[in-house]
Amino acid sequence: MNIPDCPIPTQPNDCITLAHGGGGRMTGRLIETLFYPAFANRWLEQAHDGATLTVPAPRIAFSTDSFVVSPLFFPGGSIGDLAVNGTVNDLLCCGAKPLYLSAAFILEEGLPLDTLRQVVQAMHRAAAHAGVSIVTGDTKVVEHGKCDGLYINTSGIGVVPGNIEIGLHRVKKGDAVIVTGPIGNHGVSVLSTREGLGFETSVQSDTAALTQIVSNLLAGVPDVHMLRDPTRGGLSSTLNEIAEEAGVTITLDKEALPIEAPVQAACNLLGLDPLYVANEGIMLVFLPDEYAEQALHIIRNDPHGSKASLIGHVTDDRHPEVLLQLALGQTRVIDMLSGEQLPRIC
Repeated sequence: MNIPDCPIPTQPNDCITLAHGGGGRMTGRLIETLFYPAFANRWLEQAHDGATLTVPAPRIAFSTDSFVVSPLFFPGGSIGDLAVNGTVNDLLCCGAKPLYLSAAFILEEGLPLDTLRQVVQAMHRAAAHAGVSIVTGDTKVVEHGKCDGLYINTSGIGVVPGNIEIGLHRVKKGDAVIVTGPIGNHGVSVLSTREGLGFETSVQSDTAALTQIVSNLLAGVPDVHMLRDPTRGGLSSTLNEIAEEAGVTITLDKEALPIEAPVQAACNLLGLDPLYVANEGIMLVFLPDEYAEQALHIIRNDPHGSKASLIGHVTDDRHPEVLLQLALGQTRVIDMLSGEQLPRIC
């Protein structure tokens, strides 16, 4: 008896299919042709379920973050840049030198391979700029409609020098508060590209790994108390978290806040407050006031810190709150973000 041949279903070659997540030949081909060439290094080439790493320090910092930004590409960056820069900056905020990242991808069936390739190349460039290696990863594919193109999770490891002690417990009355660049750029950049808003702006996302700024700052200033990146919830929410957890009052000078004119104009048009708009490439620095000018000089020598500003001080250690000093001497309380002002910004 003749048994008819059963044709193998064909798969499109230009987009992600469920077979790419099946662990078989197409999964291997995706890894070999797209991920390995972009992230090639001796740890990744171990081709194991994980990576065996050398960590040359008694203390390490470890961080993880997930990225679900929509749209995937926006003026000044992409989900790929964010996935690397966000985790690198989290390690830097621990006072660590970032070394290694993992990258896990959740891909939606139908995602164009060219889109994935652009994201992976953006991650490659960001990792090279930050001086880190992507040493292990994972790929999963979900059915069409179960994911907005792609999501990325990155985890990172860095080493903390023995003489560095960064933390909330060190924030105290008299500390100066510096922000390394203008606020609100990332949130406005993402908002400007949202479908249906009909809003155009020249604002670029500030996404960047601040490795050099932090390295120079820790090497050049005798005492840095606290570092924190004000991402979701913006400057206001991050400062409120610090004030609450450290039990201090932080008073900001409204006139010193670095807000670029296009960002302020966009916020005025949309009824937003720049203090609550997301950032992805700036950092808050708390340190003794006597070192503030020295720190500003160091930060401003870096292209990503050229517009750094001393924006306030820790003024009390009894009442956890954030105050904004207005031009005529009045103050108002700056509260935590309530609800979700700008969804899907990271």
